[in-house]
Amino acid sequence: MTAPLVTILDDEPEIRQILSSALEEAGFRTQSFARAREFEAALKRVTPDVCLVDLSLPDSDGLALVHRLALEQGAKVIIVSGRAQVQDRVTGLELGADDYITKPFDPAEVVARVRARLRAAPRAAEKASDTASFAGWTAHFDRYLLEDSDGAETPFSHAEGEVLRLFLDSPKRLISRAQMQEMLGGAASESFDRAMDVRISRLRTKLREDPKNPQLIKTIYGAGYIFLADVAWG
Repeated sequence: MTAPLVTILDDEPEIRQILSSALEEAGFRTQSFARAREFEAALKRVTPDVCLVDLSLPDSDGLALVHRLALEQGAKVIIVSGRAQVQDRVTGLELGADDYITKPFDPAEVVARVRARLRAAPRAAEKASDTASFAGWTAHFDRYLLEDSDGAETPFSHAEGEVLRLFLDSPKRLISRAQMQEMLGGAASESFDRAMDVRISRLRTKLREDPKNPQLIKTIYGAGYIFLADVAWG
């Protein structure tokens, strides 16, 4: 079996070396890039399992790049950045990143976060069908699109799709934060909780939910969430 491929985009040679060494020692294949244009050119030839992306790039807006990767390619993206402000984390997650790691970091933690993303991937593909219908909506997981009853389409990111699929797999059942962590391969942390809050908020917006009275994704305070609609796969 071919080892998973992790691509690294960072303009600092020392960071690229640290990440490559730690990941390869853990059994991953890696490709490293200092420029966004080289990174994006490589993506036309190969499909990485996980992308590690710095935000401070000399030739590109890192956040815009993350958004393109998440929405247009459905890539699993982990931001690795020196920007430690809460707003940077929130923005990165809102734009579709699966996780956010701040510099300086422990290489072992990066390896663990990459493994967590890969553990989550098979669960997102367990259903034989890539299409689910509910409450006038159709979710196309093969194309990362939500389609309403009039045929209008709204894209969603890979990270948002993981959460949506989790809900659609278990309609009308309480899903706790601990279950989300286990099923999505996350590490128990404030960062994971914030990531879930952001993704659920964005899904509600895309499903045109009233934030004061959501009818599809219901928050049960102190317990978790319930997806209230009937779901038909296929």
